[in-house]
Amino acid sequence: METVTISKAEYRRLKKLETVDQDLLNQLVSSLKDLKHGRFKRLA
Repeated sequence: METVTISKAEYRRLKKLETVDQDLLNQLVSSLKDLKHGRFKRLA
């Protein structure tokens, strides 16, 4: 196994991206559940 060293700022940036991705995934799952249950209204 290899070791990689990164700056603390880069580590924080990557951790922040991870949480954003999780939020996006949660929104997508929620939207799919709404779609399955017919909770969308058509906009004209």
